[in-house]
Amino acid sequence: MILIFLLGLCVGSFLNVLADRLPRGESVLWGRSHCDYCKKTLRWYELIPVISYIAQRGRCLRCHKPLSLQYLLVEIITGLGFVFLYPNMLNMIIFSALLVLFISDFKYQILPDSMILVASLAALVHPHFVAAAASFGFLYLLWAVTRGRGMGFGDVKFALFMGLFLGYPQIIVAYYIAFLTGAVAGVILILAGKKGWKSKIAFGPFLIAGTVIAHLWGQNILQGLRLLNF
Repeated sequence: MILIFLLGLCVGSFLNVLADRLPRGESVLWGRSHCDYCKKTLRWYELIPVISYIAQRGRCLRCHKPLSLQYLLVEIITGLGFVFLYPNMLNMIIFSALLVLFISDFKYQILPDSMILVASLAALVHPHFVAAAASFGFLYLLWAVTRGRGMGFGDVKFALFMGLFLGYPQIIVAYYIAFLTGAVAGVILILAGKKGWKSKIAFGPFLIAGTVIAHLWGQNILQGLRLLNF
């Protein structure tokens, strides 16, 4: 499992690259990593997962500006996720794609099509095609009615993956959690003065959180609701 964890750390380093470059339309195969502040190209010993961040005390060696905690957290989360999901390779791929989508939408309010496609192709092993169509249709209708003000079309495309991956009735749990947590977070941000009533808030992270929770504990949540006669 140590090797799987180390593999996860390395994959997590690449996921950071995907999360930052895909939304900006940059190549993920060409071009060296660089500091976000001084733009200096990072040397090999500044790119060792986790170790470089800790050794540098979370700062660039040249300009001494603080590095984003995202890089360290994504590497560790990916390592732990790989250990938890191993040896289910398809779920490891889906987990990696969802992590990139979460960060991309949180930072740039963009859900890269390539990552939605990767997750959807891996989810094809689940024969939930009716749920996929219903999920897509549901969010497409909301998107059309609100004329894109409530969510982006990337969320609509992600809905196809949600239905394909979760099926019924877990997809209902996922949407319930996504809309509930999204509404609560929106109210908190508005009350805290971080957002206005007309400000856009990325909905993708809430859809992703709902998907993960529904996949892991959807049956338990439904069972609990039945016991409470909901």
